[in-house]
Amino acid sequence: MFIVAALYQFTRFPDPASLRPGLLEVCLSNGVRGSVLIAREGINGTIAGPRAGVDAVLAAVRALPGCEGLEWKESRVDRLPFGRMKVRLKREIVTMGQPDVDPLARVGNYVLPKDWNALISDPETVVIDTRNDYEVAIGTFRGAVDPGTRAFGEFPDWWKANHERFAGKRIAMFCTGGIRCEKSTNYLLGQGLNEVYHLKGGILKYLEDVPEATSLWQGECFVFDDRVSVGHGLKPGGLASCGACRRPVADADQRHPDYEAGVSCPACVNEYSQTDRARFRERQHQMRLAAERGARHLGG
Repeated sequence: MFIVAALYQFTRFPDPASLRPGLLEVCLSNGVRGSVLIAREGINGTIAGPRAGVDAVLAAVRALPGCEGLEWKESRVDRLPFGRMKVRLKREIVTMGQPDVDPLARVGNYVLPKDWNALISDPETVVIDTRNDYEVAIGTFRGAVDPGTRAFGEFPDWWKANHERFAGKRIAMFCTGGIRCEKSTNYLLGQGLNEVYHLKGGILKYLEDVPEATSLWQGECFVFDDRVSVGHGLKPGGLASCGACRRPVADADQRHPDYEAGVSCPACVNEYSQTDRARFRERQHQMRLAAERGARHLGG
């Protein structure tokens, strides 16, 4: 049994590059895999490994400047959902492309999962899903607005084009683990809104805390690892991932003429060149060879 921990913390890192070697070393030396992003604005990532290993990494993160109060979400899996460990330097830990947005200055009102149903059931509340379109497609909250964005950086333009639809309403926003809403709520407050709320801990915390019998969540929640999606209780879902574009694919997608394992799916069949497709096919071939040897191909 392995532990999966999703974490983020907005804080000031004057020299994020100096933090990378030590964090990578503690991950590798404790058998932890996953992906961690470090930027001047903080840290964001999902890691997986044995209980003691994950605890060691979390302790190392909490020891970083401004991370003493780190919160994270955990789930348990039977196999590691990551093939390797990556610690990368980025301009932003979640890319919105708005230099004036600062979650450390102010954010919307946090709403605990136990109180979320009441808020979003109020007809005076507009519920907005801040995730990408392919994430929304496999699951969302009943009645939520889908901005139809392909990347989080498109959200400000969507809001500017649509904000008049929501005049006089309170805004409730949600995302996978809460990090996007730290920025999106700060952005809306900067646009002059007063009543802005967001789900504390995101969908993952809601699915962990709220019983399925009383849940307003419909479908599955996309996650950025080999599990692809999770449901209530954070149990792994029933979706696979396209080896080319990484979008989720259901059984029906895998039976579609445009689906080729590791190469294309109906959503991305026109998005890559023939050179790209040849590279994907070779990667898929190497993955099959690795599987036959009982190994894991890290490019998969």
